Order: sequence, then C-alpha cells, then structure tokens
Amino acid sequence: MYVGAAGMAAQQSGLEAVANNLANMNTPAYKRSQAVFDDLVYRETARQMPAQGEAAGSVMQGLGSRLSAVEKVFSQGDLRPSESDFDVAINGDGFVAIGNPDGSQLYSRLGALRVSEDGLLQLRSGQTLEPAITLPRDTRKLIVAEDGRVSAQTADGSTLEVGRIELAMFNNPSALKPMGEGLYQATEQSGAAQMGRVGEEGRGKLAQKYLEGSNVKMADELVNMMLAQRAFEANSRIIQAADEMQSIVNNLRRG
Repeated sequence: MYVGAAGMAAQQSGLEAVANNLANMNTPAYKRSQAVFDDLVYRETARQMPAQGEAAGSVMQGLGSRLSAVEKVFSQGDLRPSESDFDVAINGDGFVAIGNPDGSQLYSRLGALRVSEDGLLQLRSGQTLEPAITLPRDTRKLIVAEDGRVSAQTADGSTLEVGRIELAMFNNPSALKPMGEGLYQATEQSGAAQMGRVGEEGRGKLAQKYLEGSNVKMADELVNMMLAQRAFEANSRIIQAADEMQSIVNNLRRG
C-alpha cells in the first residue's frame, strides 16, 4: 500500500509540473519544467539459498518512488515579431544579469523593457539591467544591435551609444532557481555566472523588436499529462488490490 501511495504522490507532483507548463504556454520567455523521479531505498525481504558452488544472494524490494527535482529546460523558444523598440529577445544561449532591490543578483532571458524615471533601462517588472544603461532624457528611439550595443537617438537626430548588454552563461543552467516573473537565481549546482560579450564563446545574439515565446509544446505536455494520469490510476489500483487481499485474509475461517 505504501509503495502505491508513494507512486501516487510522485505522479501528482509530475502532473503539477505539466499543469504549470500549460498555464504558461503563452508567457514570453517561459521555460518548461520537467519532473525528475528517483526510486526509494530498498530492503532485503528474503535470502536466496545458493546452489552448489554459488554465492548466497538476497531478494531486494523497492519502496516506491519520489520526486527528485523539477528542472527547467532552457531550449530556445520561437521568436515572435513585435512593433516595440523596447522588446528584445535573446536568440541563443545566455541570460542578462538583473539587479534585485534587495541587493541579490538575478538573471533573465530579457523580454519587454522600459525606462525608469532616472533613465535606467529596466525589465517591465522594475528590475534594472546590469551593467546599468542610462538613456538621455531626450531619447526618441532605442537601438539595440545584435552584438549587445545599445544606442539612443535623441531629439536632434543624433545617435549616441550609451552602453552594452552582456550575457551570462552557466555550467548547468537547468539547476537555476526560478524566482517567478521570468527571473532566475544562481545555485551551487548551476555554478557561478560567467559574464561575457554577446555572440562570444557560445553566447546568443540579441534581436530587437522580437519577443521569445515559451518552449512549451502542447502535444508533448498533453502526452505527459495522460502518462501521469495513467500511472496515478495504476498506483491507485495497487492500493485497491492490496486492500482486497488483506480483506480476504482477514475474513478467512477455519473449516
């Protein structure tokens, strides 16, 4: 019974990951979550009598499964054209460093940008890009080159380069901790951020007037949902069968 219950709990967690993927199917730059399962400890249930000339063995029985981790899959999402100069997507690998108000360092796949009251280039959620990029007050047009150079076209028609966007790489990006709003935090498993110029050492390039779509594929998620549902039902049948067997044993009478 407990083995079946452990299996049901694991499949429930997997189904929650699928549900979150489907809920964010149209969220820009969302990366799908993938549930990873581990088998639980084993216990020795019987000793095998060795045949002549053979070593003694044992019968090991597993105690079910558990959810090991919910990892992010950072495959590229489709680039969708936009009409705004402040929509910037990363075409390839890499993350933009973001300064959090509490002083911590976060990372993002870019998206819709805005300008703060102080002229700082920020995410739409209010976090400032790092290194900071400040636009002149009379900026009329933002220009982001594919190599990360950021320029501002002022009211008099002149173009001024105001900074450069850099990208961070991680040894194990799937271990980044999701913080919500498309933001991620480095962990010991992900490794430290390796900052560098856009387009260098495997880093992607920037695409202005584009937004990266989510990498969720509905067909795959529906298949995963059905597999989780069937596995959940099978584990529930195990509990039902074990209960029926115990009921038969309890109702035995001597003849």
